[in-house]
Amino acid sequence: MDMIDRSEDADIQVARQAKIIDALVRRATRQNEVGTTAYSAFQSAIELQAQVAAKTRDLERAATELESVRFERERTRRNLDEALSAMGDGLALFTDKRLDICNDLFQHLLVDVSDRVVPGLGLVEYFDLLAQSEQVLSVDSRVTPHDILAPTLSLVIELTRDRWYRLNMERTSAGTRILLLTEITSLVRQNRVEKERLIDRQADYLQAVFANMTSGVCTFSSTGEVMMHNLQFRQLLGLPYAAVQKGMTLHRLLMLLTHRGLIADTSLEMVEKWQARLLRAGRFRRRVRSGTDRVFDLQANMLPDGGFLVELKDVTLEARATEMLENRVQERTAELTRTNQRLTEQYEEKARVEEELRLAKERAEAAVSSKTRFLAAASHDLLQPINAAKLLIATLQKNTAGTAHGQMTERLKGAFTSIEHLLHALLDISRLDSNDHDAVSPSTLHLGNILQGVFEDQMPLAEERRVTLRMVPCDCHVRSDPVYLLRSIQNLVVNAIQYTEPGGKVLFGCRRRGDKVEFQVWDTGIGIGEEDKTRIFEEFARAGNVPVGSGVGLGLSIVERTCRHLGHRLWVSSELGVGSVFRIEMARVETAGEPRSSAPSHPASDVPLEHIALVVENDEDVLFATTQTLQSWGASVLPAASTEEALRFVRDMGMPPDIMLVDYQLDGGDTGLHAIEAIRRETGINVPAIMITADRRESLLRAGESMDFTVMTKPVQLSRLRPLIEWKVQGQPGPVQPKVAHDMGLQGHTLS
Repeated sequence: MDMIDRSEDADIQVARQAKIIDALVRRATRQNEVGTTAYSAFQSAIELQAQVAAKTRDLERAATELESVRFERERTRRNLDEALSAMGDGLALFTDKRLDICNDLFQHLLVDVSDRVVPGLGLVEYFDLLAQSEQVLSVDSRVTPHDILAPTLSLVIELTRDRWYRLNMERTSAGTRILLLTEITSLVRQNRVEKERLIDRQADYLQAVFANMTSGVCTFSSTGEVMMHNLQFRQLLGLPYAAVQKGMTLHRLLMLLTHRGLIADTSLEMVEKWQARLLRAGRFRRRVRSGTDRVFDLQANMLPDGGFLVELKDVTLEARATEMLENRVQERTAELTRTNQRLTEQYEEKARVEEELRLAKERAEAAVSSKTRFLAAASHDLLQPINAAKLLIATLQKNTAGTAHGQMTERLKGAFTSIEHLLHALLDISRLDSNDHDAVSPSTLHLGNILQGVFEDQMPLAEERRVTLRMVPCDCHVRSDPVYLLRSIQNLVVNAIQYTEPGGKVLFGCRRRGDKVEFQVWDTGIGIGEEDKTRIFEEFARAGNVPVGSGVGLGLSIVERTCRHLGHRLWVSSELGVGSVFRIEMARVETAGEPRSSAPSHPASDVPLEHIALVVENDEDVLFATTQTLQSWGASVLPAASTEEALRFVRDMGMPPDIMLVDYQLDGGDTGLHAIEAIRRETGINVPAIMITADRRESLLRAGESMDFTVMTKPVQLSRLRPLIEWKVQGQPGPVQPKVAHDMGLQGHTLS
């Protein structure tokens, strides 16, 4: 096995061979000393001689190769030096950011620092020398240490004696940086000549344009001296050639123009103002008139060097034409002024009449607004006694059934029902005509629930008038206001029953029309003539064939206002003596299988309620009437006038009531909301609650949704109150929750 690594340097190979030879010689000497025979000594000497000869040959061959490598290296170095010296550009190689080799041009370009440009010089130190050299006049950009260490760098260097060099630096893949200095003096000088030639040509071009301009142009220096002007400038001002010379001041030029009568003396006083305005705004424009009755358009603009350029245009003909036109306009204006004076007098008379009409209209609107505010504000006070009277009449009707006073009680009930309908109609019209944004509150409604309720409510009226009333069930959802849609459907059905003779028929239901739902009411009544089909929707308007005493004509007006507010389409088709069809078209809403209401759809049973009912009402008459009605149904009543009194009843009783019936407006700032919340908090039970109020605000309906109680408007319909109480008490009250399921599917809706 070869004991020498041939890839190592020749000097290292020779040293290792010398060590091996010494070891062999020592081994041979040791063997001679310990040899037992002359033959062994002779054999060892022979082997040692052969090995020494072989190693000697290897040593000679390695020395030869080493000498050859040294020769090739020196020759390569000389060739590289000669190549670098022969280059026309300065070249330097920096290895590990240190100067390794460079040619003479690179080293001696900067004579004052050339003695410091030697191998081992750092890259950053070289750029420092470049900045310190007195021969370097400028560098096109500032060099930072970050730029020096970048992969590439390019600089333009200006040297003394108008010499220019470009320095380019590139980094090789091995990390070596190559700096190349290329002289670009000839290119810079050529570009300079081209630039001067271009400037000269541009100046000639500008001079030609300047001389051939149609307007007169003169430029002034920043000190106000004439620099150059064109022929048109002198001709417009009527000055001879020698009058305007380069270097003439603006003041001398103006004095010359004044002396020749070309401008007025007062113009000199305005020049300073013009100059100040020019300095402030950068431009100035004015129309001036000369002493020779010529008109010039003068425009001045600031120049970059602080001077300014003045441009003159002769607009005498244009000015004269304008003056003639102005004179004609003045004449025409005078004529029009006289005509306008006559029209003004007529207009003032008309305005006076219109003002009187406006004041009359405002008084009428104020009266209507006052009526609307009065009806809205008085609704609670008006409905309270009617509600109490209805409750007392219901009790009286039950107690006088089958007696001589029974018929009188029925008539009394009918009279109060008429009063209730009229009051509801007036309140509805008042609210719909007001500017209240909460007048209508559209929401998604199940139309079938509303139709079913109307059918049940009006069936007694139909039976009384011996009219067959039928309803087609509907399972559609629509977008509408729950209160006013219910009122509109009720009015249409009631009208159909009232104006249908005994033995006639009334049918109502809905049809799907694409994305619309069309509610229809058909009857076989007296019909409506063509002349009355639009008039019947006005207040207090009735058809010509309507019998006397059949109403005051407000129901259809409410329907029309409701449909207009909600964007529903309303129309009627009818024939005298045959019947009528009223239609309301509404937008249909798609729902994901929403279940229908579980509210009772049948009258309340005659079984006694046998529930404990807490009634909170501040009006003594209403409280007495409500108590009598509930007791007549078999309920045990706790009558309270305030929340505190109601809490005392609950604490004395030691258990929650089965149902709460509360009014909204109580005394001393107390409300039904406080009462419901206090009773539930005291008992820890979500006691069922019904709020009976004359307040119809949307905020109260939203409170009903949030606090889980049902809102009924006054005067309350007993036919709905008792079924609602039975239905709400059927569920076992649980712990108080922020929200629970809607009662009867009507949470937040009013029931009338």
